Amino acid sequence: MSSDGVPQRTGNNLDPWYANYAERAAGFAASEVRALFAVASRPEVVSLAGGMPFVSALPQELITSAFERTMREQGPVALQYGSGQGIPSLRAHILDVMALEGIRDASVDDVVTSTGSQQALDLVAKLFLDPGDVVLAEAPSYVGAMGVFRSYQAQVVHVAMDEDGLIPDALRESIAVLRGQGRRIKFLYTIPNFHNPAGVTLSAARRPEILEICRANEILILEDNPYGLLHFDEPAPHALRSMDPEGVIYLGSFSKTLAPGFRVGWALAPHAIREKLVLAAESAILSPSSFSQLVVSEYLSEADWRGQIDAFRGVYRERKDAMIDALGEYLPQLSWTNPNGGFYVWATLPDRLDSKQMLPRAVRELVAYTPGTAFFADGRGRHAMRLSFCYPTPESIRLGIRRLATVINGELDLLDTFEGTGRLQTPDLPGIEPAPPTDLK
Repeated sequence: MSSDGVPQRTGNNLDPWYANYAERAAGFAASEVRALFAVASRPEVVSLAGGMPFVSALPQELITSAFERTMREQGPVALQYGSGQGIPSLRAHILDVMALEGIRDASVDDVVTSTGSQQALDLVAKLFLDPGDVVLAEAPSYVGAMGVFRSYQAQVVHVAMDEDGLIPDALRESIAVLRGQGRRIKFLYTIPNFHNPAGVTLSAARRPEILEICRANEILILEDNPYGLLHFDEPAPHALRSMDPEGVIYLGSFSKTLAPGFRVGWALAPHAIREKLVLAAESAILSPSSFSQLVVSEYLSEADWRGQIDAFRGVYRERKDAMIDALGEYLPQLSWTNPNGGFYVWATLPDRLDSKQMLPRAVRELVAYTPGTAFFADGRGRHAMRLSFCYPTPESIRLGIRRLATVINGELDLLDTFEGTGRLQTPDLPGIEPAPPTDLK
């Protein structure tokens, strides 16, 4: 500080304001998923990395007519500020959407619309997280959520999962250990349906048990459900929120069942939390986009949106089948999950390979994926990768998996040459890495 009391810049050559940032700014970092977009957007690269919906399956005339009706009939409202809680007509439609997930006891007043469900995630974190707090999350977990929690200086503690989702005994053990250490657990963050990135679904049998564990330990549940309606064969079990209205905040989004460009999501929360969410939203953005909300509301009023979701299911089912078939043909030495919905397959590599280190070679072979390390807060995931089947065509998926096989087999052949050992086997449990790696050659 200078003699006249004016703060002096004490940053570095790259950022002269570095020393002025708040401590929480240290939690902001580009995710591995975001870093891939520049590469994966090249037309010659088959991207199995990003979870972009195939919006071309949405008939353009449906959206165009919704735009036109909105501007013709409600133009001045659409172009004006709105309520911080969101437009009532859209919130009423959201109730119809959630009813398909078994949530039938909510009212319009219980819903808060947001700029995508990502903003709702941020608002919940802002309300609940102090530096040093703990968020429980599946292992692995959604990279975007972990970035939010980290930005509020919270620690993500992973809880083991398997092919039936979050393991109740592992949740009990994690809670007991953390409580024994005197740590504050603020909530459990879970993606129960067609998990991102693991692709698995929390079984119906486990859902009441998970709820009871959290209820007994007074732990709030944050249920993130963007993929729940995109099932292939059997629908997912009813939402956790349908069984415990007071213990669960439910997050939903139109990004996967309509289009992400509208940036319209929502939170369904207990009364007291809902009021604070509205205040937090008004503080952050004044109000969500009236225009986007009204266009989505108009679409839901006039279009066969249930039929359109069913059409999306068919598109994604065909692409998932293409990926599973190609993995079986070209990469039988891997193990992987076989999702019944959503966008993602979680693949486990032979244990000598590192998916993050291997990525540059994959890009040179014109295929991209997301390394498993992006989905863990504790360094795990080096032997895993997320493969997205939502955007590429079935033909491109097969091409991408064939290119990926060239990369993986080339890496294994190189290791065999230098080590003189046989190829190691993948873990017994398909797709879910059970524990942190203790050795990486």
